[in-house]
Amino acid sequence: QVQLQESGPGLVKPSQMLSLTCTVSGGSITTRYYAWSWIRQPPGKGLEWMGAIAYDGITYYSPSLKSRTSISRDNAKNTVYLQMNNLKPEDTAIYYCAAKVAINMQAMCAPGYVMSYWGKGTLVTASS
Repeated sequence: QVQLQESGPGLVKPSQMLSLTCTVSGGSITTRYYAWSWIRQPPGKGLEWMGAIAYDGITYYSPSLKSRTSISRDNAKNTVYLQMNNLKPEDTAIYYCAAKVAINMQAMCAPGYVMSYWGKGTLVTASS
C-alpha cells in the first residue's frame, strides 16, 4: 500500500520561501508511469493543482504558479519536494501530495483530481 506523508513548517512569513516534503512509502517514485503532484486547497475554496514530477523526473507546473514553484525529488530517499518563493497570504492552504498514473500534464491535472493516492495534507499559513 502506497502511503504519502507531507511535512513542513506550519507558518511562513510573507515573501519567504515555503519548503515542503512528501515522503513516499510502499512504492517507488520512479515507478512507471506515475506522476507525483502537489495540490493545495485554500480555506473555503476548491482544490488547485500546482505541479508534478513524473516517474522519469520531468516536471510540470501550473502556468499560474510556474514562476514561483519548483518541484524536485530524491530517488534515494523516495521523497518529493515542493518549494515556493515569495509566499503571499493567499498561499495559505492545506497542501497535499498525491499520485496517479499519468503520462502527460493534461492527465496529471484533469478536473476532479482523481488520484490513486493522497497524503493527509499539511496546513501552511502565510502570515507575519
